[in-house]
Amino acid sequence: MTQWLFPPAPTPSLPILDDTRRFPVRRILCVGQNYAAHAREMGADPSKPAPFFFAKPADALVVDGADPLYPAATANLHHEVELVVAVGEGGAVAGWAVGVDLTRRDLQAEAKAKGRPWESGKAFDQSAPCGPLTLGALPDAGAAITLKVNGEVRQSGRLSDMIWDPAGILAQAAELWTLQPGDLIFTGTPEGVGPLVPGDRVEAKIEGLAPLSFTVKA
Repeated sequence: MTQWLFPPAPTPSLPILDDTRRFPVRRILCVGQNYAAHAREMGADPSKPAPFFFAKPADALVVDGADPLYPAATANLHHEVELVVAVGEGGAVAGWAVGVDLTRRDLQAEAKAKGRPWESGKAFDQSAPCGPLTLGALPDAGAAITLKVNGEVRQSGRLSDMIWDPAGILAQAAELWTLQPGDLIFTGTPEGVGPLVPGDRVEAKIEGLAPLSFTVKA
């Protein structure tokens, strides 16, 4: 029997819509600038290069209606609503969810300017709120994707606006990693990313999927 120096951390997991089981999360991969309009607002070329990826730790998830804390070391926290792909057995898609990639934009910008990694801007604690998983096929490949802050629409687009669709993203990711059951892939965000402050109420929706909402805690 293995004896641990201290108890292992619990396995992060997502609830599954209308199901008592949970989806155990192994790791989180994220795609950058996968909507042309968002690429332009970030000063990038929206032509179709190979997608680029960054990662968040699995325990960055915020689930089951919990509210993330406003993170330390930033004065410019941004929201990015995203379609989340859940990988199941054999590398196939198990299901889909609504996620928000929280970003310490000032730290990310500083890292970009210095040619350094983005972890401090992207991979911090509680940086990946995610709604319940819907198993099976994506209800609508062209569904509307929106994010509101305090009732005001900040982001609005359609999944069909993606530069790389989910199948293309999975194929590209599979060339870089051996995708395993429990992997989540955040697939990019439409234009309109913007700041959040403590007390802001965020409502993120994709047609056909369970919505995600949370309040940023001080």
